[in-house]
Amino acid sequence: MSLFFFVFLACVLVLATVLVFASARWHSATKATRIKLEAARVSGGPSRFDSGELAGLPTPVVRYFRHVLGEGQPLVAAVRLEQKGTMNMRAQGQWWRPFAATQRVEIKRPGFDWDARISLLPGLIVRVRDAYVAGEGLLQASLYGLLNVVQLRGRGAIGRDELMRYLAEAPLYPTALLPSQGVQWEPEDAQSAWATLKDGPHTVSLLFSFAPGGEVDSVWAPDRGRAKGREVVPTPWLGRWWNYAQRDGLRIPLAGEVLWQLEQGEHPYWRGELTELRYTFS
Repeated sequence: MSLFFFVFLACVLVLATVLVFASARWHSATKATRIKLEAARVSGGPSRFDSGELAGLPTPVVRYFRHVLGEGQPLVAAVRLEQKGTMNMRAQGQWWRPFAATQRVEIKRPGFDWDARISLLPGLIVRVRDAYVAGEGLLQASLYGLLNVVQLRGRGAIGRDELMRYLAEAPLYPTALLPSQGVQWEPEDAQSAWATLKDGPHTVSLLFSFAPGGEVDSVWAPDRGRAKGREVVPTPWLGRWWNYAQRDGLRIPLAGEVLWQLEQGEHPYWRGELTELRYTFS
């Protein structure tokens, strides 16, 4: 065998070792994040839905809860879910790449950890973590889980933006939108209402729009932070939900998309669907 072959084999073995190490380190970070997420959990409050707490809420919100919940429905304490879909990797234009993700959500105290694997090209993988834990936001993108290309962390604007994501995704765990879970509702019009949630130093408000049948059709924020070069620019942000189905007594959306509303038009960047969902009830 030639010297070239042995050099090539050695390089392959080194690369494989590095990738195994990177994967193990990423999974270890995921485990640590989720342990911290669960450690922030607080107890107390009701364990089942009582329609009496709907008194005084805006009409479309009452219609929504009566549509997606049954009387006495156990309240969601935590969620584990899996997703697949595509992400647009360009800030301008379209370059959609497949992803698969797992996510852990805690309701009290609000928080989540989203761990995604995006295939940019054959053999080229980006790992992404999007999280909100104990009032702190985190956004990390890393080649193979080894070389960070984006890393934002803190209790300032990034924390607020991640709490927005938690609230926007609450149709997946709808009991989290009840007043008893900390959400305040204010009317907008016959088909929409503002939901406000406070956690630690953050207060976020999103506009929920409802379909005639009662389901959440879209969720909108006027000023979520969007990366633009080295800046983070407040930008209108919209999430859409569809394909509702019954899961463990809850009517939830199984698919959706997220987009920025730019001056030149809508710029979608995430489209996905649930592949697995497991609730932990109070």
